[in-house]
Amino acid sequence: MRIVWGYKTEYPEPDMILIDGCQYANWSEKIFREMNAGGVSAVHVTICYHEDFRETVENMADWNRMFERFPDLIVPGRTAEDVRRAHADGRTAIVFGFQNCSPIEDDIGLVEICHQLGARFMQLTYNNQSLLATGCYEENDTGVTRMGRQVIANMNRVGLVVDMSHSGERSTPEAIEMSERPIAITHAHPAFWHPAQRNKSDDVLKALGESGGMLGFSLYPHHLKDQPDSVVEWMRVGRWTKDIDYGEGSASDAGFPPMPSWFGGNLDFGNIADGLKAHGFDDADVEKVMGGNWLRFFEESFGPSN
Repeated sequence: MRIVWGYKTEYPEPDMILIDGCQYANWSEKIFREMNAGGVSAVHVTICYHEDFRETVENMADWNRMFERFPDLIVPGRTAEDVRRAHADGRTAIVFGFQNCSPIEDDIGLVEICHQLGARFMQLTYNNQSLLATGCYEENDTGVTRMGRQVIANMNRVGLVVDMSHSGERSTPEAIEMSERPIAITHAHPAFWHPAQRNKSDDVLKALGESGGMLGFSLYPHHLKDQPDSVVEWMRVGRWTKDIDYGEGSASDAGFPPMPSWFGGNLDFGNIADGLKAHGFDDADVEKVMGGNWLRFFEESFGPSN
């Protein structure tokens, strides 16, 4: 048993690297302490949904202030070695990610700048059509755009991971094929499990697996627990519309299903590991699922291409 900052957790053991592939929250000392107590070695955090470059830099500055306030709990995570060091120190490495391509605006030069500022993941779309590709809520998926092709090449060059979690059925496999480095779908599920528009078809998942890409399952709406509806509206509609579409199948109709009894937050990752073991996974495979696979992906993806 670990007892950290007043919390108790039976699992994971201190030698297991545990990585959360994507999380968004109303960040606070309380959450950082829960991550620490839950043994979370690294978290890929969303630092923008619809923000432009300047606004995203302001969000980064906010995070720098949190790094200064809570150095015993969180550290910047820009490399796999940062994650290993945080794990050894009993802290959590924070990896920056964009859920939209809005921070690069229409300037391909900002791809490298964002990477230099610490970004390591960027979605080409967030539900809607972007300058780079088509989102999963658009009626017609026209695929990766001319600019998208160029941006993918530059993301590959500098080490900014292509994330297609909210992208469409045509755009996603096109990005997989165009990218010279494996991409990630950081938070989605197989469509056969639940027919949400963000979830991925068998064909997409097959292409992802064959290319060496990463799939992270989602525990949504965990990362919105106890947050006001205004935050949800910002995620779903941003500034692109004045309307809130509550129609069936719309982005605003995703709803808030109840959390499973076995997972309520950062303190409960051990329950996932226990569940995997109960279903026949051996210790080595559990360690890979809980963080080892992500750590390997970080090692291979965050630096410049050779």
